[in-house]
Amino acid sequence: MKMTNSTHQNYWLGVVSASHVRRGIDLGIAQVNHGKRAGLARMARGDGLVYYSPRTDYPDGDPLRAFTAVGIVADDDIWQADEGSFKPYRRRVNYLDAEAVPLAELHTRLVLTTAPNWGYQLRRGLISLSENDFRLIQTTMTAALT
Repeated sequence: MKMTNSTHQNYWLGVVSASHVRRGIDLGIAQVNHGKRAGLARMARGDGLVYYSPRTDYPDGDPLRAFTAVGIVADDDIWQADEGSFKPYRRRVNYLDAEAVPLAELHTRLVLTTAPNWGYQLRRGLISLSENDFRLIQTTMTAALT
């Protein structure tokens, strides 16, 4: 599957618990940084998105450390959902059929993990990802299903 849009394509790594990722897949949406708009506004239609889940649940789930979803941003719309007192911003994502892949399986092959203390950047909740890292993660997550 070739993923392009009319402008420069970007790739993103969202850091979200696995239970929240599953809900996002079910709804066909992306939500990052506890529903804040800024991270979603950095994305554009056609961008690649990978979710990394440090834990099964937020905030106190079991350690997981796995890539848990991969998809393509579907359009340029960002909207605010209404869940009572919680009103998170969201955007649509076309998720690929994929299996979770432990970080340990790809750690030595990713540019993401080469810098000392690389994990500190994950605290931002959404970071830029290289195209090569995105393709490696995507290929690994979807390979078991082909």
